Parts: sequence; structure tokens; C-alpha cells
Amino acid sequence: MNIPLIDLKACQVTIKDEISEVLNEVIKDADYINGKYNRLFCESFADFIGTKHCIGVGNGTDALEIALLAIGIKHQDEVIVPANTFIATAEAVSNVGAKVVFVDCESESHCIDPEQIEAKITGKTRCIIPVHLYGQPADMDKIMNIAKKHNLYVIEDAAQAHGAVYKGQNVGTIGDLATFSFYPGKNLGAFGDGGAVVTSDSELASKVKMLANHGRIDKYNHLFEGRNSRLDNIQAAVLYVKLKHLKKWNQKRIENANIYNEYLHTICGIISSCDTTERINAFPTFGGGERINALTTLRGEGNVYHLYVIKTPHRDALAKHLAENGISTGIHYPIGLPFLDAYSHLNHTKNDFPVTYEYQSKILSLPMYPELNKEQIKYICDKIKEFYDTKAAPSVTKSKGRHL
Repeated sequence: MNIPLIDLKACQVTIKDEISEVLNEVIKDADYINGKYNRLFCESFADFIGTKHCIGVGNGTDALEIALLAIGIKHQDEVIVPANTFIATAEAVSNVGAKVVFVDCESESHCIDPEQIEAKITGKTRCIIPVHLYGQPADMDKIMNIAKKHNLYVIEDAAQAHGAVYKGQNVGTIGDLATFSFYPGKNLGAFGDGGAVVTSDSELASKVKMLANHGRIDKYNHLFEGRNSRLDNIQAAVLYVKLKHLKKWNQKRIENANIYNEYLHTICGIISSCDTTERINAFPTFGGGERINALTTLRGEGNVYHLYVIKTPHRDALAKHLAENGISTGIHYPIGLPFLDAYSHLNHTKNDFPVTYEYQSKILSLPMYPELNKEQIKYICDKIKEFYDTKAAPSVTKSKGRHL
């Protein structure tokens, strides 16, 4: 059995006719720049998220940079970002001339740790960018309280969290602005690059629109220098079709995560963030007395599982074993941002971000996509158990749970 980390072809098969119809219409009408589907998608996505405005842009990184410029971030301003995320979050800060200030992640969710934010705030701090990592919402109540106390902007990086919910409220509606990526592998992905900025602040929305469109209010009337960052109308058409299916796809991701949780609990004793102390103590330990953890949401049922991530001290050996059995895995992310060469000038050490440093060698992403089925998940879990029954022995204490 061969199981990819993500199967983009499986999704395309289910909506092939719908996609063909809108793409043929765009080509027939030669409606390539802005256009009908750009307008329809932005209106629909704003309604889906629950904001007044959605501005489509070229990609998720552009969305972050434009959002930062819209709130007036400038040279030498400081912006707080998580130590554990994709480089685009920090890269955008540097690209607008500001200084990146990293904060370590929570030990369970791997989202930014709000308890460590205030210690990093200085007189130059202007903004916090929490990332809703792996599809799980960050702790927005605490973050917003800190931002209000220190008069800071909050930009939600929701590139991995289309449709995620925090305490009954859609992510993307909590901060001053939010940014999304529509890279093909996202929960809502285009057939190429794409991104968006959403906000309910009409003044900020106006600035975002002008910044993304050469700083102009009409074709040749430019109030300031901006850039050219548009959501391609062909991509907008694809996204307009896919958006109609997103809730169903997200629900399937959640169901698949629950199947993973149940199988892994039963056969391997893997624990999640939601387990009780009693339940955890009943599970076996693996090499070095450590347990495997499945990263699940700490804050209700809002996780849309862009990724399904486990932590194991035997990460590399387990990944190799799974690959030998036709199962693709990923690592998100193998090097914490503060430890990349790109940020060596900040002179950070492992002691500055102990959680990020410790877990960068333990995290492993298992296959996750809506079309993944129960039989495939069972096969993956059986191969994980096989690894601990054989490859990791004798340090593994075997589970007494049933075999599947």
C-alpha cells in the first residue's frame, strides 16, 4: 500500500466537472485579471470567515507583508512571531524592514506560548503575529489581552487554518487583520499560488487594497508606491468552487484525526493533549521512558487538522520504517526559525527556545487529507506498532491493547 502525505489528485477527481465549468468560462470570456470570480470568491470567503472584507493577493507571504504595511510597520519596529512556524511569518517582518522577535511555543500545541510574550515586549514592539499552527487555533484570549494592554496590533497568520474555530469564533475574525495562503496543499488550496488578507476594519481594508494594487485608487491615480500582488482570476475561480466543499472536507479531516487518535491509543498507547492524567498513566512508555504524543487541540473542537503531528524520540527511524512500507511522512518543521542560518545574526541559542529546540527532532507529520480512508489509517497505525514491536525494542514497553 502506498499512502502519500497529501493526495491532491484525489480531491481533483471529486470536483472535476465543477472546476472545468468555471475554468472554461474564464478562458471563454478572457477574464484573467481581477474579474468575476475574483469578486465572487472574495465576497464568499469574507462571508465564510465572518469578516467584512477579503482582499485577494498573490500568495500568503505577500498577504503578511501587505498586512504589516497596512498597519504602518516600518524600519526598526519590532514584531513578535512564533519560533516554530514556516519562515514566511518571520520573513515578511524582515522584508518590510522591521525586526523579528521570536517567542517559544507551547509544549503541547506548538503554537506561540502567550505566557512568554510580555517578556519580549519593548518600546519598539508594534505587533504580534500568532500562527494557528497545523490547523489549531492559538490561545487568542491571552494574546488579545496582552495586545490590548500594550496597545499592539494583532495579525493572525491563518495560512494553515481555513475554517478553524476558537471558542465559537472563526479564526481570522479575532485580530485586527488575518492572512491566508491558498497554496495547493492547504485545506483550501488553489491550483497555484494565492493568498488573502481579511479584516472587518474598513480603513485597513482600503489600505490593503491600495498596497496590493500599486497604491492607487483608480487606474492612474496613485496615492503612494505599492506593489502588484493580485489573486489570479483563474485561481479565484478554482477557490470559489472549492470553498463550497471546505466545511465537508474539514469535517472529514477531523474524523480522520479521531480515527488516528483511537487506533494509536489502542495499539500503541499514544497520548494526546486531551488525555486525562489517569488515562496517561495507564499508557505504556517507550524508549527512555518517553511517551509518544499526538498533537491535538488544547482549546475545544476548533482544530481543522491541516496536519496530523505526533512527537516521538525515535522520529527519524520511525519515518524510515514508514517509508519502507509505502507511507510518506513530513517534518513541520525540522529546524526552529531562531536556529536557521537566516537568523544567525540574532545569536540565539537552544536555551533561548528550549521547547522549539527539543521538539524539532521529535515531530513527525503523518498522512492527512479528506480522502484518506479508515483502512489506510489502520495500515499506518499498524506499521507504527510494528516499528515499536521490532525496531525500537528492547526499550519499548508494549501496549496491552488489542491488535487491529
